[in-house]
Amino acid sequence: MRLIPYFLADAIPFTATREQVVAHYGRPRAAQRNNVGLNELDYGDLIVRFQDNGRLEEITRRAPLLYLGTELLPFARLADHVHRHDPAVFERGGFLVSPRFGLAFDSDCPPWITALAAHCIPTWRAMGQT
Repeated sequence: MRLIPYFLADAIPFTATREQVVAHYGRPRAAQRNNVGLNELDYGDLIVRFQDNGRLEEITRRAPLLYLGTELLPFARLADHVHRHDPAVFERGGFLVSPRFGLAFDSDCPPWITALAAHCIPTWRAMGQT
C-alpha cells in the first residue's frame, strides 16, 4: 500500500465517492453494511468504507509492505516504526492507531492496514472511553 496520510491510499484519494471507487475498481465482490454502521465495498484484498452520507472513512488493504512517504516498511516493522515516530499513538479495540500517519492496524492480524480519513481519529480516540 502507498499511503500519503489523510490524502491518498494507493489510487484512492480521501475525497473519492463510492461511484468513483466503483468506476476505478469495478463491481465489488460484496457490498454491505458493517457492524459499526459503515457501508463497505469489499474487493477481497481491499475494503473501502463510507458513511451513509457518502463520506469516505477508511481504506483497508492487505499490505505486507507499506510505502509511507519515502520509507518502505514491512508489516512486521510497522508497530515499532509507529511507536518511534508518533508520540500520539494509542490503542483501541486491539488496533494500534497512529494520528501522525493516519492508519490503524492489528499486529495480530497481518498484513491488513487501514488508512483513515482525518475526521476518523476523534471517533477512534473516543471508542471504549467512558
